[in-house]
Amino acid sequence: MSDSFDVAVIGAGAAGMMCAAVAGLRGLRVVLIDHAAKLAEKIRISGGGRCNFTNIGAGPGNFLSENPHFCRSALAGYTPRDFLDLVRSHRIAWHEKHRGQLFCDQSSADIIDMLRAECGQGAVAWRMSCAVREIARSDAGYELRTSLGLLRAAKLVIATGGMAIPQLGATDFGLKVARQFGLKVVEPRPALVPLTFDAAQWQPFAELSGAALEVDLQTGQDKAGGRFLEDLLFTHRGLSGPAILQISSYWNPGQAVQIDLAPGRDMAEELLALKPGSKQQLQTVLSERWPRRLAEAWLRVAGVGAGARLADMSDKALRALSERIHRWQLVPIGTAGYKKAEAMRGGVDTRGLDQKSMQAKAVPGLHFIGETVDVTGWLGGYNFQWAWASGVACGRAL
Repeated sequence: MSDSFDVAVIGAGAAGMMCAAVAGLRGLRVVLIDHAAKLAEKIRISGGGRCNFTNIGAGPGNFLSENPHFCRSALAGYTPRDFLDLVRSHRIAWHEKHRGQLFCDQSSADIIDMLRAECGQGAVAWRMSCAVREIARSDAGYELRTSLGLLRAAKLVIATGGMAIPQLGATDFGLKVARQFGLKVVEPRPALVPLTFDAAQWQPFAELSGAALEVDLQTGQDKAGGRFLEDLLFTHRGLSGPAILQISSYWNPGQAVQIDLAPGRDMAEELLALKPGSKQQLQTVLSERWPRRLAEAWLRVAGVGAGARLADMSDKALRALSERIHRWQLVPIGTAGYKKAEAMRGGVDTRGLDQKSMQAKAVPGLHFIGETVDVTGWLGGYNFQWAWASGVACGRAL
């Protein structure tokens, strides 16, 4: 079987379907190819099955890249409001959670069905499950040798995502294509991922698995650093929860993560004010501010006896303890890897791409969109917004 199209899009995820639909609706003959048997599994599982499909406040400052200005054009050209208009036009019920995160009321399947319907209106042809075995340039554009036969297309879009969640079929296919055609790749690594610690170092806190609280945490310095006020979750092996997933994208091996366990408070001032005439145990005082298990473990590690009374502690000791509470420093030994990551950091170097069309500057007709490129969003709907925006920018340019 041999078919010819104006555009071949490899990867039927968020960015790929969006791009294919936009190009198809503009009159181009588009084929959408994916190696998976099930459509858009990453969308399906996202947001606990309800798809955190965008963040109403998404802007360039919510993304990491070695070329930070690259994402500006696409994000300005297709905003969260634009995607919300599309959602409304398909009568999908939605709601907003904290910090601008938008979710489906019912199911992430609503978003998948919407994108499939948009592709249908654009008469997009489908090839699933279809493995692309070889890509070559030709006088007419690109030739794809696939498990379902030869496909020809004047233009080629790579929307195969990153390597996060390989159990759902994620691979480094897009990076291999980039390298094949001479594009540079920013070293990929897991992002939005739990951090792990040396077992011996973590042993005093392993029993806290399941405990959670809001913290202020940071890592790195200046523009390369990150800082977030989010919920922290203790696990058997280390730390997770929104706070750690956010900071993990900024963390580099060997760096410390600094955690303020009492953000917005002055613990030294509070403890010293309570001290005169107090009969309370320090553990009781901290348990009013933290989960009790954390208060017990924290004091044990700090060398403070379980029954220590606030009145018996010296002012110097209380100040030192407060300093540790506000500046708890830990050095992770690594991450939980791509199996537990929600995204990939790094990817196709955007300095080799045109920011308006997503086309490779040195390879006419070859485009890269979505998570395959070196643009990584924060937790909370930002990566979906990049998928929509980059897909639309590319679809319009095609």
